[in-house]
Amino acid sequence: MLKRKYANEEVDAVIVGAGAAGGVLAKELSEAGMRVVVLDAGPMRDPQNDFASDELSMKNLAWQDTRIVDGNDPIKLGHNNSGRGVGGGTVHFTGVFLRFHESDFMVRTLDGVAEDWPIRYTDLEPYYDKIEKELAVSGPRYFPWGPFRGPYPYPERDPLSPNAYMFQNGCSKLQIESSVTPLAILSAPFEDRPPCINRGFCNQGCMPNAKFSTLIVHIPKAIRAGAEVLPDCTVTQVLTGKDGLAKGVTFVHNGNTYEQRAKIVILSAFVVENPRLLLHSANAMFPEGLANSSGWVGKAVMPHSSNDVYAKFEEEIRLYKGTPVLASTQQFYETDRSRGYVRGYTLHAHGTRPVGFAEGISQMTGTPVWGKQLRQTALDFNFYGRVTMVGEVLPSASNRVTLTDNKDDNGIPRAKVTFSYGDNDRKLITHAVETMSSILRAAEGKVEFVTEDTGHLMGGCRMGSDPEQSVVNAQCQSHDIPNLYICDASVFVTSGGANPTNTVMALAARTADHIKSKAKRMELASAK
Repeated sequence: MLKRKYANEEVDAVIVGAGAAGGVLAKELSEAGMRVVVLDAGPMRDPQNDFASDELSMKNLAWQDTRIVDGNDPIKLGHNNSGRGVGGGTVHFTGVFLRFHESDFMVRTLDGVAEDWPIRYTDLEPYYDKIEKELAVSGPRYFPWGPFRGPYPYPERDPLSPNAYMFQNGCSKLQIESSVTPLAILSAPFEDRPPCINRGFCNQGCMPNAKFSTLIVHIPKAIRAGAEVLPDCTVTQVLTGKDGLAKGVTFVHNGNTYEQRAKIVILSAFVVENPRLLLHSANAMFPEGLANSSGWVGKAVMPHSSNDVYAKFEEEIRLYKGTPVLASTQQFYETDRSRGYVRGYTLHAHGTRPVGFAEGISQMTGTPVWGKQLRQTALDFNFYGRVTMVGEVLPSASNRVTLTDNKDDNGIPRAKVTFSYGDNDRKLITHAVETMSSILRAAEGKVEFVTEDTGHLMGGCRMGSDPEQSVVNAQCQSHDIPNLYICDASVFVTSGGANPTNTVMALAARTADHIKSKAKRMELASAK
């Protein structure tokens, strides 16, 4: 704090959170000449010194602070859906880099459920292109689903893992089309980063830097362009003035409270912390919380259903080998009402490591595996194959983030996340589990375990054209406070059936263009 660059200045933008969205925004705005401060609650890590090929020690990459969960299907929070530290969840995600489909933005129009986004696929298409080129995303020359069919900037990964080949074999026997998965993991050298050598520790942080994260890509570029990035700084309040505009934030570092003034405040602190901060920042002018005149702050939180199916094989699969996800299918992505539900899902051949495998089967609902059976199953780890789903969950106002009376060390009320599946969600899961089981059996595996899980998080500050039914507009600008932006997965209107990181980053790049354009117009106006 003694060597701060912008401590006593009003900067152009302060960004809360340095994950998938915050990193893109920091790079884009600072390279445009704006004075930017980025605040992140977690540490700034060095991949070569701070990552380890160790499942247990690398659980510290996740947000481990206490949160309260509730509802009929309480969400397990942690490594599977949030990160802590510069880079956020991109530090330990699998690198899967799928686009949303055109239908994802028009769910109300097409299927009569949920709501439509105020933007369409074509609005994000140039930003998908931009981000994929920036990261040198590897993928097939031809991708069978969605509006973008390839080719990707870098060639697909080769060879694949045994689990991926098993999955493709099972799909082929059932006439289910599959594909090598698009990944934000290098298949050849790019900039100063090496190609992937299939260490397989993507979820523990990539030490060689073959896998993208904003920690190693966007944040260093933002710093070179002049941004000030402050790790281990927890934002506790968004400040507003008598004019109703955002004035900056307060944050805590090493037990001391500081203030950062800014012309624009951007919240990219993810699905739980954004609503928590907005609700806690309530004041006389905004008694229900900031950006919350609609009452939608914290509402319509959506995870992806992420059940796993494990099968045992006669031959070794070795789930730990290679990048976790190397083959996928989206054959069941779009609505087919003959299945008895709307929307759909993606299936991945998904590797895992021994501790994750043991945790999954020992925590199953119904009859968890434990004791002697767990030990014997763990000894047979090499013979198991796995398929996982990324299932769309429809938004519901009752699935939400609220504040509790319990407070953290900074005196901030802890968040409570309430979640229950709807009837459509459960029917979709049932169909996906049956499909995954059929694929594994077709590949000559014996299905033994089905684990229930969720992955990713979206919603809580949804975008929309109607200020009475949404929190931000199509540019991620809050309806109530024009210089307050919320930009990350919390603005999602629907969850889609695909991993969300590519869409999060495309939205951030689009929002950055809006902010830069607005700043340019103001600059020209003041010059006159």
